[in-house]
Amino acid sequence: MKFDAIVLGAGMVGISVAVHLQARGRATVLVDRRGAAEETSFGNAGLIQREGVYPYGFPHDFGALLRYGVNRTIDAYYHPSALPQLAPFLWKYWRHSRRQRHAQIARLYSRLIEHCVSEHEALAAGAGAEALLRREGWMRVFRTERERDLRFAEAEGWNSEFGISFEKLNSRQLLEKEPHLTPVLVGALHWTDPVSVVDPQGLALAYLKLFESKGGRFLQGNAASLEQGWSVQTVEGRLQARDVVIALGPWADVVTRALGYELPLAVKRGYHMHYRAAGAAILNHPVLDTERGYMLAPMRRGIRLTTGAEFALRDAIRTPVQLGRAEPVARDLFPLAERLDTEPWMGARPCTPDMMPIIGPAPRHPNLWFAFGHAHHGFTLGPVTGRLIAEMVAGEAPFIDPEPYRANRFQEEP
Repeated sequence: MKFDAIVLGAGMVGISVAVHLQARGRATVLVDRRGAAEETSFGNAGLIQREGVYPYGFPHDFGALLRYGVNRTIDAYYHPSALPQLAPFLWKYWRHSRRQRHAQIARLYSRLIEHCVSEHEALAAGAGAEALLRREGWMRVFRTERERDLRFAEAEGWNSEFGISFEKLNSRQLLEKEPHLTPVLVGALHWTDPVSVVDPQGLALAYLKLFESKGGRFLQGNAASLEQGWSVQTVEGRLQARDVVIALGPWADVVTRALGYELPLAVKRGYHMHYRAAGAAILNHPVLDTERGYMLAPMRRGIRLTTGAEFALRDAIRTPVQLGRAEPVARDLFPLAERLDTEPWMGARPCTPDMMPIIGPAPRHPNLWFAFGHAHHGFTLGPVTGRLIAEMVAGEAPFIDPEPYRANRFQEEP
């Protein structure tokens, strides 16, 4: 079977790439070893993070490093046995997170982020999925005045430089918007530009349905079977295409290493669990418990509790330690009833040390394209990445300069 393009990986990024290629007249097939959006795109806080101009950096203050070093926090946890293998990545991550360098990265990264809501809204309108989007932003809530004031000052800087909108809420104003949160909170930072999604997988599946309704194909297959020329094996036989896009998220290196690329990729794993809200309690916005490091997000299935980052090898045994630490704290913040999932969900976020995704052509293979490494923002940046890749494949002028996200940028590091 012959196509114009094969997209490997059916998460939010891969589906978005396929939709945009199809819109440019490319006969496109989407290939994944599982069902669509059943991996990383299935479990997240459901945020389209317009405010996320600063990607999540490695802490540099001594107090934070000491706190994480004892490995007892909710927002970060590590497998000691994985540290020798992760050390080179973590060292580069730490270097790129230094204040001046992080600010430089933010200015490049913001060029992607500024389009995230409008590109999602365009796809959601085409897919008839607007009902899944909630345009009420999300909140960081605070337990201490010190943290509140630091974050308020940071938000003012982001507003000045990047035009990010927000509201400062005191404790009374917070309880007016979220009356079922514990009254011990001292205020909140309400980011008003982002959009939340009540069913992240449902939104990805809606985009997939749009793709299929216009003749696109989704097939189960093994990306590791990719052969130059370009072809890949699926349940319906071997497919051939002129162009191939690797959008495999945390599994991208399975294919790229086989082709001779040694990209500095690692993963941050994360967990979630759903709960029924006790009694008549309602959570109106996704809420980040800033000092504790977990998030509660209202979903169709229930209240989703998501954890921070777990530094481990991608395929290591599941260790939902952070979820166990977060649950009693979350129950104190908001009245949660029983668990609704039989076991915690776990996913892996694909990360680069400079916190920016890899988007663009493969340096040494014509008609091979990379679209991975989005870390915490794969769901946010899926449609932006899809459009950018499709424009490059089609030979159009890219709507964003893709130069900062090219794959060979790591070779230029000292």
